[in-house]
Order: sequence, then structure tokens, then C-alpha cells
Amino acid sequence: MNQRLVLVSRPTGMPSPDNFRLETAPVPDPADGQIVVRVLYLSVDPYMRGRIKDVASYAAPTQIGELMTGGGVGRVVASRNPRFDVGDIVVGETGWQTHCLSEGKGFRKVDPALAPISTSLGVLGMPGLTAYFGLLDLGKPKAGETVVVSGAAGAVGSLVGQIAKLQGCHVVGIAGSADKVRWVTDELGFDAAFNYKTVDPKDYRSTFALLCPQGIDVYFDNVGGPITDAVFPLINLRARVVICGQIHHYNDEKAAHGPRHLFHLVIKRARVEGFLVFDYVERYKEGLTQMAAWLREGKIKYREQFYEGIENTPRAFIGMLGGENTGKMLVKVGD
Repeated sequence: MNQRLVLVSRPTGMPSPDNFRLETAPVPDPADGQIVVRVLYLSVDPYMRGRIKDVASYAAPTQIGELMTGGGVGRVVASRNPRFDVGDIVVGETGWQTHCLSEGKGFRKVDPALAPISTSLGVLGMPGLTAYFGLLDLGKPKAGETVVVSGAAGAVGSLVGQIAKLQGCHVVGIAGSADKVRWVTDELGFDAAFNYKTVDPKDYRSTFALLCPQGIDVYFDNVGGPITDAVFPLINLRARVVICGQIHHYNDEKAAHGPRHLFHLVIKRARVEGFLVFDYVERYKEGLTQMAAWLREGKIKYREQFYEGIENTPRAFIGMLGGENTGKMLVKVGD
């Protein structure tokens, strides 16, 4: 039997488990060209908050009564597609369910000998590719420059900081607890970090000035809000601001108003650019090859946090949105 979570209502503010319903139905047999994947791990990611709003975006929102969108990794248990054999480990868009029927589009095979297969949803998956292309292609860090990363202890931010260090940069992170600050500095090698929850927002700018005495050359933004507002006055000439996410605003019911800092872009001739990792699909092999090499050589580290059981996926999702995780948040749904 397939267990799946469907969206039953749109949240107001922070989502609730009541916004989702667990359903059970027989696992379908594959038709010609199709596969059935037994999902083993599900990913929960910030972008999913946008998918449950009834708002036009880069992808259509999940409709009421529809399967909740999301990536997963699992084992092919039935195949009528010549590209996949029974037993293959594959990663792709499975949705929040235990069994996925697919034509295989967008799925890729995972080598379980390379690393734990859960990493295909983290350091060797979408978050890793996001960090790799977002920092290197848009941020273009140079040795000796200062790189600031918000959401520094998350799945993406923790990798961005480590890649920046590999480029010879001075790296400063912002995280949400003392333990997260210790992790990114003591274990991941960030030069400095601070806990934004224990610093008054009016002091963010002075804190950045202290930790970034040479100004800020690259800002990798996962958060938005007052933290980002505090960065702009400190950007250097020709700075690059990479907009990856704005999780501070994802639960806002009305558009937030804050300081308008675009004049800094004129003064510093700086660039702000947003991106989606899907823009780089033709180069995924490049990114995954390099991330795997760095992982194998011990040059980057990662951390994973797990919930158990398909029924707890909404709680994992809500916990991730609230900053509960250090590193990548996942749900184990099968053995």
C-alpha cells in the first residue's frame, strides 16, 4: 500500500500538520515506460512553503487535494522503463509518499557506494548544487575577499561557507543558536559567526562591521529581513549579492516593508541576482562531480537530521522552517 500526504488547506502564517492529510491506496503497477520507486528518504526544503501558497511563482502551487510536492530517494521495485532496473537507487521528484509511480523523467541513478544515499538529497543533491552554482557562478568569490552567508547552519549555507573557504575567502556566517555558531566555526572552518537571536537587530550592522573589517564582497542570502538590511551599507565596490532564499518572509501574509537600500548598488556599482538551481540542470554532472570529490577528500563536511515515518513529514517540514535543523533535514520513510 502507498501512503501519501495531500494538501487539505492553505496555512496562515506557519504551517500546521492539520494542513495535510495522510491517505492510503494500493501501489499501482507500472505501464510501459514507467517505474515504481519505494521511497526511502524524503527531503523537506524551504521552497516547499511557497508551493502551498496560492500565489503564482516559478512553479505552479500544489492544489488542495493534491500530493504534496518534494524530492525523495529510493529503490526501483518495478520497472518497465529500459533506463532503470529493479534495485536501482534513484533520486528525483517523488512527492511526499512511500511509493512513486513515474516515467523516470528527472530521476537520476545514485551510487550507494559513494556515500549514504541520503546525501543525494543534501550535499550531493539539490542543496549541494545550489551552494556550488550560486556561490561560484553568481558570487564569483576571489581569494582574500569577505563572504557573508545567512542561514549558515542550514543545508545550503553550511556548504556555501565551506566552498568559500576553499576559494581562500574570509567567511562570516549568521546562525540561530550558540551550538550552530560553534558548528560552523569550530567544525566547518568559518572565520566568524554570530547568533542573530541574541543580537538586537539594531546592532546587526555594527556586528557585521566588527566581523568584516574589510567590508563585504559577496553576500549569499538565504534569509532576507533585517539581516539582509544590515549587509547593504557594508558592501564593497563591485560586491555581489546572491539571492538564494528569503525564509524570513515565507510565512508573511502581507508584503514586508523595510529599509530601501538600492542606492547602495549605485554607490558601490554592486550587483544583486537571484537564481534557481534548475537553471543549471545541464551542468549538474559538473557540480556533483566536484562536490563528491571535495567530500571524498575531506574538504567539506555535512550534517543530517532525521524524522522517522511518512506521517511525521509535516512536523519535519515545520521544524525546518522554524530553524530546528542543523544541516539537512530529512524524513526516513523506508529501510
